[in-house]
Amino acid sequence: MADIVLATLNAKYIHAAFGLRYLLANLGDLRPRATLLEFDINQRPIEIAETLLAESPRILGLGVYIWNITPTTELVSTLKRIRPDLTIILGGPEVSYETEQQPIVKLADHVITGEADLKFAEVCRRLLAGEKSLPKIIPAELPALERLVTPYDLYTDRDVAHRIIYVEASRGCPFTCEFCLSSLDIPVRQFPLPALLRNLSELLHRGVRQFKFVDRTFNLNLNTSKALLQFFLDHYHPGLFVHFEMIPDRLPDALREIIARFPPGSLQFEVGIQTFNPQVSQLISRRQDYDRLADNFQFLRHHTGVHVHADLIAGLPGETAESFGLGFDRLLALGPQEIQVGILKRLRGTPIVRHDAEWEMIYDEHPPYEILQTKLISFAELQRLRRFARYWDLIGNSGNFVTTAPLLWRDDDSPFREFMRLCDWLHEKLGRRHGIALAQLGEFLFTFLTDEKKMSPPAVAAAIWHDYQAGGRSDKPLFLRPHLPETTVSRRERGGALMPKRQQRHLARAEK
Repeated sequence: MADIVLATLNAKYIHAAFGLRYLLANLGDLRPRATLLEFDINQRPIEIAETLLAESPRILGLGVYIWNITPTTELVSTLKRIRPDLTIILGGPEVSYETEQQPIVKLADHVITGEADLKFAEVCRRLLAGEKSLPKIIPAELPALERLVTPYDLYTDRDVAHRIIYVEASRGCPFTCEFCLSSLDIPVRQFPLPALLRNLSELLHRGVRQFKFVDRTFNLNLNTSKALLQFFLDHYHPGLFVHFEMIPDRLPDALREIIARFPPGSLQFEVGIQTFNPQVSQLISRRQDYDRLADNFQFLRHHTGVHVHADLIAGLPGETAESFGLGFDRLLALGPQEIQVGILKRLRGTPIVRHDAEWEMIYDEHPPYEILQTKLISFAELQRLRRFARYWDLIGNSGNFVTTAPLLWRDDDSPFREFMRLCDWLHEKLGRRHGIALAQLGEFLFTFLTDEKKMSPPAVAAAIWHDYQAGGRSDKPLFLRPHLPETTVSRRERGGALMPKRQQRHLARAEK
């Protein structure tokens, strides 16, 4: 039992609650009186309530995010009916803005807005001392990062073995992209580098091999970027995998030299492109140099083993379906291993709402608040783009069809148009975007390529079988057997055993 319970509903079990670990680490003398409990959004709120109440807490701190706001609201309602005396404190990006409109805020006792690393401990101390006059909405001042106790010792051995380990070198973002909450986090602040490197060394010693940096602008501070890359290069172990989010048009020679020395598959860069339309970029206050961006992509793809994950957003103000498609084709030509097609979301607090009237932006009022239609993209067109995003993730991003997917646009100048053609066909045949088995998806691809695009069945079968084997599979699907030679040689899966599976599949390309 604990006086203070910190809890949240993660999107998946593998996601560890980084923010809550900061709150627990910074409770000071209250830390022995607190515990952290993690759940996921697939668990029933009533069962989560049972687990929480078994701790008999006096204070419950809940992390609220766009992915868990609906079940967390139900959870808070249930808890307040059973234990009206339980003090519930909310925090997190979903409740840090537009608080007066939210049912969950009305149900809770207090909301700490902003970075609550130190403020949560202060509020708990005052509540446990019997203070009754605290306001419902409590803004947190930006904490000085050197004052924070880092939470890395709170990752358990089970976390190390089974979860993504989040780390950070900085907070904030210098850019003002209107769709993003990070644009509100100015200035950029750095954690003390010597202490961070000690933390990373301790995590490596405990067996951590996958690190995900949550910094929005990893390559903003050249000295810090160089030091971190050099650290991981000096401490490289087989299976090491480090994820950074980078500014796409900033990759000076000093970083290039270090990046090029990493073994293939050990670094992943998430590169936020979002749009190639300069008018749209100007509308949403996004600054990027497209020529430098292209040059950096060429370097990463041709001179390094970095796994490049690039982001595009559909539905931005001023963007048409056609201009989005042109941007997709332009990005695909740069060769990233993955293109994450996202649908614009209206995150609470972001200034993107200033375009609502002029561009007739209509958003879903329910999480995740995705755009439904705009002045330039109809609801029907956005539905097609949603299907495109999902099918692209299954086929283009998954690493399961590295050889097969390019056949879809081999003889056409617009991969976007040809893949959309497949999406429309799949939607007509399947009527769904989820719950599609890999073998079934492979068979649909085979049928589309041979029947609709009139390609040679043996050639298509060879490509699909090549992809199956590259992914470590040896079970020849029934639909391929009539079109393949009697004898085939299986290949063993390649790539680091501890590397995330999707990246393993991208790396496991057989020789041409």
